[in-house]
Amino acid sequence: MDAGSGRMPPIGRRLPPPFRLRAVVVAPGEALAFDEAEWRDALVVVEQGEIELECVGGSRERFGRGDVLWLAGLPLRALRNSGLEAALLVAVSRR
Repeated sequence: MDAGSGRMPPIGRRLPPPFRLRAVVVAPGEALAFDEAEWRDALVVVEQGEIELECVGGSRERFGRGDVLWLAGLPLRALRNSGLEAALLVAVSRR
């Protein structure tokens, strides 16, 4: 996060060496199979659009722009975009 602003750094900006920034786009109507290893130790911000977290039991919870997520340890099946615009997720984690 930028010091004092409470916002994630813009994509393309360098983070201090112990961290890495990753952007994931989920197109409208698409779903991304959940692989916990990809999200381990990451704070995830919904930068654009909306994303639904689909649990293995079938229930879903929707999150929108500005929401901050921690996906580790959750029983998730997929990250789904049922909106009309692409969803952009930005994840910051330790290397």
